[in-house]
Amino acid sequence: MKLLSFLSDMMIPVFMLYIILWGLFAKRDVYNDFLDGAKDGLKTVAGICPALIGLLTGVGILRGSGFLDFVGNVLTSGFGIPSEILPLTIVRMFSSSAALGLLLDIFKQYGTDSRAGFMGAVILSSTESLFYCMSVYFAAVKIEKTRYTLPGALLATLTGTVTAIVLTGMYI
Repeated sequence: MKLLSFLSDMMIPVFMLYIILWGLFAKRDVYNDFLDGAKDGLKTVAGICPALIGLLTGVGILRGSGFLDFVGNVLTSGFGIPSEILPLTIVRMFSSSAALGLLLDIFKQYGTDSRAGFMGAVILSSTESLFYCMSVYFAAVKIEKTRYTLPGALLATLTGTVTAIVLTGMYI
């Protein structure tokens, strides 16, 4: 175990040393290459920042207003699914970090080994923050016509969520 911890601690310094040595042997100006990459990174951040701020604001409004809890109670009451699961699934489509916050709230309230905690953890690991990915990545490469991306991503999210609910419902 100590060996793995040591290797984990040494990975980044060894990788950085490798890059510097490669740059020296290839006679490249590694520092200027780094600065050019940082400039490109900042341009990308500036391009995707409005979409990210909009998504996080929308998720915060939905969560703070109680709308997600209301929808969760209405839609899951007849199916035997914990009411916290639907808001978690909806938020997950927009923001991974907000969904993780909801999952941590479920863990605090019900425990990690509860039905809602187990189901939520499996749902988060089997779905993707599709609206975030579409807005950020498509904006970064300037794709405007997404064609079948959204329907396919929604179908994949639905499939992952239903499968997680069915599989976790069988074991708990």
